Amino acid sequence: MQPLSRRSALFLGGAGAVASVTGAAGLLWGQGTGAVFQAAGGQDLSEPQALHSADGHLQVKLSAAQGRVRVAGRDASVFSYNGSLPGPTLFLKAGDRVNVALENRLEGPTNLHVHGLHVSPEGNSDNVLVSVDPGTSFDYEYRLPAHHPPGVYWYHPHRHGSVADQIFGGLYGAIIVQDPQPVPVSRERVLVISDISLDGGGSIAAVSAMEKMMGREGSLILVNGQLNPELAARPGDRERWRIINACTARYLKLRLDGQFLQLLGVDSGRYQEPRYVEEVLLAPGNRADLLVTAAEGAAVLRTLPVDRGSIGSMMGGNNGGGQPPPGPDGTVLATLAVAGAPAAAVGPVPAQPAPRDLRTVAVTAHRELVFAMGMNSGAQGMGMGGGAGSGMMSFTINGRPFDPARVDTTVPVGAVEEWTLRNTSPMDHPVHLHVWPMQILEQAGRPVDTPVWQDVVNVQARSSVRVRVAFDDFTGKTVYHCHILDHEDNGMMGLIEAR
Repeated sequence: MQPLSRRSALFLGGAGAVASVTGAAGLLWGQGTGAVFQAAGGQDLSEPQALHSADGHLQVKLSAAQGRVRVAGRDASVFSYNGSLPGPTLFLKAGDRVNVALENRLEGPTNLHVHGLHVSPEGNSDNVLVSVDPGTSFDYEYRLPAHHPPGVYWYHPHRHGSVADQIFGGLYGAIIVQDPQPVPVSRERVLVISDISLDGGGSIAAVSAMEKMMGREGSLILVNGQLNPELAARPGDRERWRIINACTARYLKLRLDGQFLQLLGVDSGRYQEPRYVEEVLLAPGNRADLLVTAAEGAAVLRTLPVDRGSIGSMMGGNNGGGQPPPGPDGTVLATLAVAGAPAAAVGPVPAQPAPRDLRTVAVTAHRELVFAMGMNSGAQGMGMGGGAGSGMMSFTINGRPFDPARVDTTVPVGAVEEWTLRNTSPMDHPVHLHVWPMQILEQAGRPVDTPVWQDVVNVQARSSVRVRVAFDDFTGKTVYHCHILDHEDNGMMGLIEAR
């Protein structure tokens, strides 16, 4: 197999304005201010602490706090789990029991969501209705089914009204559910991509009302908390990159020229065989499991701009993004140097089981969820977290903002439902359903011919997507929402109960 040409690329979906980086260090401007945070790049890639389950169990303590943490090569005052950004990576296996003691040392309430894991939403499992007050702790327990799919997952807060602030501030970490039959590779890497804005003193910068309406995009784009880290490999090395888009609103469009790329899957979905790729779209919350076979020379991982829509026409033409538009070449995220003696060949990638296909399964119900943005008359300013009537724009599903006391959708356990996700707004909305992944049937009127499973499905502006969902295994209440997290906090979320 030959390496891809320079025009071949990896695209991991997305958009966003970014600050410029000069050489190994740069000046990153805080959003909406004249303050400057002095950032340093060009250091060797570091990876989060790895915590592995043993004998079917993992016990973890996560302390959420604000304090001085290394960000982009400098000390900054941000949020973190256990004093690192990202938090530790949890390596699990199907059938594991995971106990997480969450300690809240923040000034406001928080909680924990294990994004993408197929576990119970009840009690002290993946229950996003739990609220952990400052100065208290909560003991979570997750039991992964014996058939839980391998893949890339992550954890982050999900306390309604503060989700965007807490993730933007640094609260996130990776979860890896390992393959029952290992994939032979030279090296595995976990790459958590996030963004943040810092002021001149290294504190989390204030976010304007307009940025919240658009979905905030930070002036620093980080890989494992670093700015343009360096990676090294030998020619012929086959590396496995597990990539998480932990940005609050930015769609990542990643390009890696000159390297040979194979995609194992997106989110919890896994292909039977690796797909040779030039493009993969990752909306906020999506993950990619990627094989990179290294070719000699220097390669740059960069993010390119993508249009995710705007609210300019709704706001009298003022888009108010708070960021300069990125150049056509985007922004460098990491540098891969490939040199040295050729690496020994590794074995073939084991074939995966055929993905489940719901296209031939009887459907028990059809539903339509309409994601909309609208103007509130007579409002002053922008209040987040209250939905319609709290600010100058409303964010709704089927005309209603989120209400934790109202169940919007009730499904029987064992049902297979077909949902139409309709977006009437001028912006894209990445739709995330907790607990149960979605099989994509049709996007923007075009059928999807092979089984594709994701738990975050992007619905383009003024478009629709049809999916099917199998409500297996679990009862309880959980949510579906837009994963532009400012939109979620402002009401674009619904409560679902499986009975």
